[in-house]
Amino acid sequence: MPDNDERNPSDAERHGASSRRRFLAGATLGAALASAGIYELIDKISPPPKRPAPTADQPVRPEQYAIPKSRLIMDDGSGVASDTGTIPVLIPPMHNHVITATLKVPANTKSLQEAQHHLESVIRGLEKKFPPPPSGLGVVVSWGLPYFRHYIPRIGRNSSFFKAGTRYPEYLPVDLITSKQRGHTVYAIQDSRTFPSDQPPPGFGAVRLEQNDVSVLLRSDSLDNIMAGTNALFGTESNQAGSLFKVTSIRRGFTGGGYTGQQSLASKLALAAKIPGAKSIPIHSPVFLGFTTTIKTAESATPVSNLETLPGWTDQWPNGYFRYGTVMPLSHLFQDLAAWYGSGGRGPHDFPTYADRVRAMYRPGLSFAAGTVTASPPVETEADVDHDVQKYRAYGHNGSMQPTNRLQKETTSNYGHRYPASTPVSNRGDFATLDNPFYYTSDPTGDHHSSRKAAGLHFLIFVPTTETFNRVRLAMDGHYPDGKTVSVSPRSPDAGLNSVVYTTHRQNYLIPPRVHRSFPLAEFLA
Repeated sequence: MPDNDERNPSDAERHGASSRRRFLAGATLGAALASAGIYELIDKISPPPKRPAPTADQPVRPEQYAIPKSRLIMDDGSGVASDTGTIPVLIPPMHNHVITATLKVPANTKSLQEAQHHLESVIRGLEKKFPPPPSGLGVVVSWGLPYFRHYIPRIGRNSSFFKAGTRYPEYLPVDLITSKQRGHTVYAIQDSRTFPSDQPPPGFGAVRLEQNDVSVLLRSDSLDNIMAGTNALFGTESNQAGSLFKVTSIRRGFTGGGYTGQQSLASKLALAAKIPGAKSIPIHSPVFLGFTTTIKTAESATPVSNLETLPGWTDQWPNGYFRYGTVMPLSHLFQDLAAWYGSGGRGPHDFPTYADRVRAMYRPGLSFAAGTVTASPPVETEADVDHDVQKYRAYGHNGSMQPTNRLQKETTSNYGHRYPASTPVSNRGDFATLDNPFYYTSDPTGDHHSSRKAAGLHFLIFVPTTETFNRVRLAMDGHYPDGKTVSVSPRSPDAGLNSVVYTTHRQNYLIPPRVHRSFPLAEFLA
């Protein structure tokens, strides 16, 4: 959480604090790009996971966001790999960084096409230098609606994808399901919105709905690889791509580290940063809130999250320009660990016992062995959630979202693969952070930047459409697509995790396929 000093500072103190924030966040972009602060501890205190070695002939998937050889372990419930484990858990890259930016490129055809070639050349250079993630380096370039609005107002020439003269937003993927429901065209990528439980911390102001042109997600088990990618993409030498961008934020973070039995990164770094409540984080938990979030059965296979995979979801099958692409909602939220672990007093938002936290994370009425970190209870239906509310006057975080984040019936994809009912549609990529709220921001006042560390989450998820995410996020607040709303206040401690998380920023991005990742559609300008 942000600074919570209860004193009433003088005007001079406030001005001094504001000046320090401006210096820390506004005057040191070069230093912020070149260093990783507390995250530099990770490679010193935790060895990288053992991964399958990449092969020279390993094909590169057309999806940017795919991780070709993520490690899978069998977890015995403790958060540790075990020969007797029964729960399959994916081990994501240890280092995850997101850099957002606006463009410094003039909005004309020649400049955009030159920028397209330059950025693609830099990314290909990184791909020649590093194998794919997790052991090498993953680069995922996504684009916000401001890019399309300002830089691609219309398609300039005919192609197999578009007619000349097609104007924004008519060239974007169409959400066929939502369009049919609403009786008008709804696009798969939409501006971000707020939700009933969205509430920044006191004094933070409203949730900031960002308007960046581009974001770059960098993923690796090696911080050195991440920093090399950062330098190539945002450095200012002629063979780098930094001249194209004005960096608006750097968001650094991590996950994992405890699956082999050692102390997890979440526990180690929260203690190192002296986060309130850090002593209560389970020693093997991959995230601050104490439960494993990367259970394989809760994640979609990569193609399911694509725009074109599920029949009738968008218009990108069979030959859409954005085929093999996806939508990425990105947000930041603080996590109140003192309240979550009951170490902040017996207030209304505290969860003082392990049983309270199980109820909030999963669903009321469940009973796990004390200290269980990894669990995979049965998938809930909307009727199950309603039953819990009627019986316990509460619902759980995971259970509330499952009715909207799973296929409702067996589905054969456009690629001919059969997915059973309850298959997840989304693929998560979120990671823990100590940023407050970002490692660097170009607008420290507007982003309420502080140098004090804070427990948080840079949440990102890959989904076929923005409305897919909106439906899931609304279900987290007890609002369902059929119009039913559960009778629990969305900020109540009886509404899953909602009372201990505080959203500060949101933006939705479109991730093009790998072949169109650099300045998408610029080749069709004339």
